[in-house]
Amino acid sequence: MIAVGSDHGGFELKNAICRHLEDRGMEYKDFGTYSNTSCDYPDYGKAVAKAVASGEFEYGILICGTGIGISITANKVHGIRAALCGDCFSAEATRLHNDANILALGARVTGEGLALKIVDTFLDTPFSNDERHIRRINKIEE
Repeated sequence: MIAVGSDHGGFELKNAICRHLEDRGMEYKDFGTYSNTSCDYPDYGKAVAKAVASGEFEYGILICGTGIGISITANKVHGIRAALCGDCFSAEATRLHNDANILALGARVTGEGLALKIVDTFLDTPFSNDERHIRRINKIEE
């Protein structure tokens, strides 16, 4: 299951991503926001990150205007490896090498078509399980 959240800047893209997940037959929970009224990205970044860190959700997707603030917020939660991705190569690499569990996107810098391809790449790429990557992830978690 996938936890999804955004602030007002990511609201429209979040809705497009939720529709895309539905089209793919993937289960998700929308943690808000539920309108484009100004709000604070840390509220949604923390909610999604805590849900993923708890193990209730396998992955998270977070969206704000740039993706920066919401990814910083998510990475404050122990056990979260949130990656801000603006291209498919980065989305693939962060899954393969970092076993990232949250994808962050910037709605004001990444168009919907590309964002959906990034989401697919992130969700469809497994972690490599290479020893060197496991060692590096363990160092992050220390």
